[in-house]
Amino acid sequence: MSVLAKIRVRRRLRSLALAFGATAALVAGVLAGTSPASQAAGSLPCDIYQSGGTPCVAAHSTTRALYGSYNGSLYQVRRASDNATQNIGVLSAGGYANAAAQDSFCSGTTCVITVIYDQSGRGNNLTQAPPGGFNGPASGGYDNLASATAAPVTVGGHKAYGVFVAPGTGYRDNHTSGVATGDNPEGMYAVLDGTHYNGGCCFDYGNAETDSHDDGNGTMEAIYFGNIKVWGYGSGNGPWIMADLENGLFSGVNQHLNSGDPTVNYRFTTALIKGGANQWAIRGGNAQSGSLSTFYSGVRPNVSGYNPMKKQGAIILGIGGDNSVGAQGTFYEGVMTSGYPSDATENAVQSNITSVGYTAGSTGGTGGLTVGARTSLRATTSCCTGDYLKHDDSDANVVIAGVTSSSSATDKGDATWIVRAGLANSACVSFESANKSGQYLRHQNFKLQLATSDGSDLFKQDATFCAQSGMNGQGLSFPSVNYPDHYIRHYDYTVYVAANGGSNAWDSSTSFADDVSWAVASPWAP
Repeated sequence: MSVLAKIRVRRRLRSLALAFGATAALVAGVLAGTSPASQAAGSLPCDIYQSGGTPCVAAHSTTRALYGSYNGSLYQVRRASDNATQNIGVLSAGGYANAAAQDSFCSGTTCVITVIYDQSGRGNNLTQAPPGGFNGPASGGYDNLASATAAPVTVGGHKAYGVFVAPGTGYRDNHTSGVATGDNPEGMYAVLDGTHYNGGCCFDYGNAETDSHDDGNGTMEAIYFGNIKVWGYGSGNGPWIMADLENGLFSGVNQHLNSGDPTVNYRFTTALIKGGANQWAIRGGNAQSGSLSTFYSGVRPNVSGYNPMKKQGAIILGIGGDNSVGAQGTFYEGVMTSGYPSDATENAVQSNITSVGYTAGSTGGTGGLTVGARTSLRATTSCCTGDYLKHDDSDANVVIAGVTSSSSATDKGDATWIVRAGLANSACVSFESANKSGQYLRHQNFKLQLATSDGSDLFKQDATFCAQSGMNGQGLSFPSVNYPDHYIRHYDYTVYVAANGGSNAWDSSTSFADDVSWAVASPWAP
């Protein structure tokens, strides 16, 4: 029997097994490699959906269990030091993520999230998205994986981590079980960071094409969050919760503006989309308090191709249906259901979400650097302990080079930085040149350079770094605020933001921890 045939047989057996109550739960748990989720009524989101007659067919979270009796793995991480993996589970059945296990496993290195497990027992796990209509930036055209530590959060009083999607990051499952196809009804919700978004295409969670390509109008039904205005948009400047239905982001019945869809940017935002036969709705609210609002509820868009729908049943996170990879956002939890949930069921789910107390974790750090003070940063790699982070005087390049007491005043100044409050996050830092006032250290195409701020959000993000303890135990390391798995790193005497084991030459794992660790030294130009 071919490998493909075996996969098909396993999937058919799994689908048949799910029809048989307790036996189904046991079989599904074995197939998923996790403990089966209870179908009994309870207080967590998927228990609530089950009680409402619209059971979860996919349940994803890196922060907590979504069934009251779930006691399996939430997600898997892989560390760069040896490519070992570890599943991260819950502290107790129906509880919160065991973030301490991740912290211990990833200590002294970097980790990425490789799998987000489906808690429903159907095996609809999210893994690294493959190439499609667009290629991702990773090897073979795959998308990047999210840093495992870039979105710290507190939920239920416990430390946890979300899924921080930088542009180029994406997860997908093109071979699902139980997800709605055609014009069949479904619902979905996601808890997102309402302050982390952009105008790229497309930060989605939900139903997409099974071939990773644009297969025409109506072949998707997913939650979109961001402020792109190419297709549809709502009132204000965004971000908006919209439905990605393929070849259109819809904020209501009309193709472009629907003013009833408001700007929503709560720090923790609950976003909901549901759709059935010639009906669909957008709902949303504050994931920390209060009730849901309905921003649209009615017939399908007044554009050809969306009634009836032609949904295909794949699941995506952080990307468009054709693997568009230009968006950014942060995901904490979300589910997809079989059937069109009632407003009452969704309201009960929202009550549960607000009850667990999502609060922001510490995403910033100055590493003890004093804003306004001058500093020099010395390499700690054994080859280069006399070299400092400096910019060229004749161009914008940033390098490491030797500086001594006998160096010229210009060279000393070029190796001296004024610590500023982070331009994009005041809890982090930016570095202004001591020699060239108003010019900052920023990355562009992953290479560090010196540049004058143009005031854009992109520049501010590219010029902001969140200090943490040096990865090799010396000094400080500086992850980028908008690519938090990329650290300021010297490679062949040039300076980049680099990912440990990424696809570029400067991402080499060799001496990574040393190369991204910088000793804080007295400024060469006081």
